[in-house]
Amino acid sequence: MKKNFVSNSTESVRMFKNDFMESLSKVRFYVPLIVYIPVIAFLFYTSLWENRMPVWNFIGWFLLGLGIWTITEYVLHRYVFHFEPKAAWGQKIHFIFHGVHHDYPNDAKRLVMPPSASIPMALGFYFLFDWLLPENYHYPFFAGFMIGYLFYDMVHYALHHANFKSGFWKRLKQHHMLHHYSDSTKGYGVSWTFWDNVFRSNFEKK
Repeated sequence: MKKNFVSNSTESVRMFKNDFMESLSKVRFYVPLIVYIPVIAFLFYTSLWENRMPVWNFIGWFLLGLGIWTITEYVLHRYVFHFEPKAAWGQKIHFIFHGVHHDYPNDAKRLVMPPSASIPMALGFYFLFDWLLPENYHYPFFAGFMIGYLFYDMVHYALHHANFKSGFWKRLKQHHMLHHYSDSTKGYGVSWTFWDNVFRSNFEKK
């Protein structure tokens, strides 16, 4: 991603002429929690009470879903959000999905994924896991996957707006700020930097 412009303003730049479309592109950071915590609670209930899944089975599939989220986060950020088609229409789509965040990284209303984008994506993953996994095991798996997503959204917001004192969070924030202000072709992990080390897209330690 070429960096021609980065704004330090906290203003929210307008992307659509249509007011309704514009409203769908913005969201407060806590909205994903309101939308998805009840969904996750339903997945817990369905697994443990309705299906009476053994606790250890639930924990195992839950942790597997959480782990799969970490690689999904990396792949989406690197190969989907940072994919820039050469066509003009492709450039516009790229700007709407991710380019605007790199140009206006302090826009608080575009730091977590709006439900207009996250709900269709979540449904797509849910039906994919339902198709791939053994019967009823997609419930704990998807619960772990969605908790990973919520953690990613909240961490991403915090990395842009919080001042951390502990070493871990300070290092994580530095990692993400380098992605924004130094080299956007590295540092694709946001809530988890493990895959940057695996795929050699981490920043050189000095």
